[in-house]
Amino acid sequence: MEKNALQTDIQFLPGVGPKRAALLKKELNVETVGDFIRIYPFRYIDRSSIVPISSATPDMAYIQIRARVVEINLFGSKGGISPEDVKFNLVKRMSVKVSDGTGFMELVFFKGIKWMHSKLVKGEEYIFFGKPSVFNGHLNMVHPEVDNIRKDADADSGMMNNTMTGVYPSTEKLRNGGITGKLMNRLMENALKTALPAIEESLPQKLLLQKGLVPIHFALRNIHFPKDMTALEKARYRLKFEELFYLQLSLLKQKYVRSRNENGIRMPKVGEAFNICYSSMPFNLTGAQKRVITEIRDDMKSGHQMNRLLQGDVGSGKTMVAVLSALIAVGNGYQTCIMAPTEVLAQQHFKNISKYLQGTGVRTALLTGSSRTAERREIHQGLEDGSIGIIVGTHALLEDNVVFRNLGLAIIDEQHRFGVEQRARLWGKSSCGLAPHILVMTATPIPRTLAMTLYGDLDASVIDELPPGRKPVQTIAATESRRTAMFNFLKEQIKLGRQVFIVYPLIFESEKLDYKNLEKGYEQVVTAFPFPPYKTAIVHGQQSNEEKKFNMDAFAAGRADILVATSVIEVGVDVPNASVMVIESAERFGLSQLHQLRGRVGRGSEKSYCILMTGSRLSKESRHRIELMCATENGFELAEEDMKMRGPGNLEGTQQSGLPIALNIASLARDGIILNDARQCAQAVLDDDPVLGKPENRLLAEEVSQDKYKVRDYSQIS
Repeated sequence: MEKNALQTDIQFLPGVGPKRAALLKKELNVETVGDFIRIYPFRYIDRSSIVPISSATPDMAYIQIRARVVEINLFGSKGGISPEDVKFNLVKRMSVKVSDGTGFMELVFFKGIKWMHSKLVKGEEYIFFGKPSVFNGHLNMVHPEVDNIRKDADADSGMMNNTMTGVYPSTEKLRNGGITGKLMNRLMENALKTALPAIEESLPQKLLLQKGLVPIHFALRNIHFPKDMTALEKARYRLKFEELFYLQLSLLKQKYVRSRNENGIRMPKVGEAFNICYSSMPFNLTGAQKRVITEIRDDMKSGHQMNRLLQGDVGSGKTMVAVLSALIAVGNGYQTCIMAPTEVLAQQHFKNISKYLQGTGVRTALLTGSSRTAERREIHQGLEDGSIGIIVGTHALLEDNVVFRNLGLAIIDEQHRFGVEQRARLWGKSSCGLAPHILVMTATPIPRTLAMTLYGDLDASVIDELPPGRKPVQTIAATESRRTAMFNFLKEQIKLGRQVFIVYPLIFESEKLDYKNLEKGYEQVVTAFPFPPYKTAIVHGQQSNEEKKFNMDAFAAGRADILVATSVIEVGVDVPNASVMVIESAERFGLSQLHQLRGRVGRGSEKSYCILMTGSRLSKESRHRIELMCATENGFELAEEDMKMRGPGNLEGTQQSGLPIALNIASLARDGIILNDARQCAQAVLDDDPVLGKPENRLLAEEVSQDKYKVRDYSQIS
């Protein structure tokens, strides 16, 4: 069989055709036969046993019965329809009564009635497969799969004779288009017959033996049509390992090649400004901050370009680390730019950094979309002549007319919010012939397995200690019935001189009217807290930057007691006097986002509170999220749980960047042990053969050279 069998357009697979191919492309992103065989079942049904109707109960999962058709009735919107002169466009439901000698069951069909009516013959025996349920006190099955015992037994052959049947991902459009679970199995059998001869082993024999992995042909056959449970487990493990191994191999190879080939700006000293700032700090650095600064310093004096990810929970002191890193660059005669995703965050950074730099003599500036023309002109001049040592800004730093004299360090905060092309432009602003050192910072706690994948080619540092004096935030869950008590509590806090955040998930009326939206919420707050004596400010994404800044500044300066906002305040708002965070419709936020919002309080020395307001009827998952928030303040624990519940692609902070490659079978949430193992194996291969040039690594080199492994390089800003 020719190797290009895998590249064959899916429409040419027997049983597909142009119409079904269009559906498969749209719904499952399947273009070729090779794509199709990499869609794996997400569960399996054991079809080996026949259940007597008398033993069937509605709490059973899918079952198989063997029964004879006793009666067929058709119903329209006005009742029963005679089968004699039937117009199927008027038929709304078909009821089929069947018996196996132990009892009777009703089978109900709402779709595909004409086809099913022609297939089922009164008096004939069939195998029906579906989920038993009860309606009006009678046992029934809605839309069961139907097998004609004689015909289908003759037609089925080969792999589909296995007793375990795979259930594939599906959508309503696929089902409506006739691509049922049964058809998927038939198409998959055709695909394997076409494709397997063209598939070569993709892992070296040495690795297969070392890890006890089954060959690729065995794995693909048994993932789709398992011979038994043991064969399925072996197939699943092999395919998961392979997926994670190649992902890690591509990331580590990229990291290895860059660390060996790319010269970096050598910064051997710390400089006077660093020492002045360090010795005049009003507090001692935590052990974690000191460790991270040492790691960064080692990178910057190594002669290789630094590409480091700095993770730190909300309020862990990343800004201080950024300032000291920037001063190392300044002390060696280079400039630093600190890029933030929003004006609010850029202003916050600028304010804090300016405070830390007092007495150092280092000139700093802020450049955002709101900067006035005269101010911009002065900043551009200062960057070009080198008199500005540290520039803080937003996307405005990427504009062509922003030219640095000698950019040596780029610090990117909450970097997942920047697009790849935008970051590439910053990369190109180095004017000294060498790429700047890169420090990527995030306050979104990233589970370890996800960090190894999203940022597997960066060196990682974690600030896992909170600064001394920070008190834990008490988190309380409450429903609407407790609103009056909650408002009274807020009044007590305001009387004590504290301030309050109230955060809503929506701006305008949502389809689900039970969620409080910002506009109604604001009215409710102003009614409960009238002026005077209370002052309430409002901030949301629809306001201009000037409006946002005015209201935010009023709150930060203490001129407003309450700030009503959307989650726009999630990052960057630092108001030490704010001691209460109320999150409305908290069930609508993910764990990581709730944790980020909670981190806006507890920044001063006073006892702080986070109140999670929810509806009274919560899903099991929402309840679990709220309970976890009340139980722990550890952002990394919450991130791990969030990933288990929602999957890595939906995590706050990662969905825009996505995973480097699509994972078809492995799960970062569940397969951490396999991922670790795969990474160690990949590292061992590269330690022995960094460029995969040895003959025994030919397969590996060919595989990672494929387009799908051209991972977007999160570190290089390219």
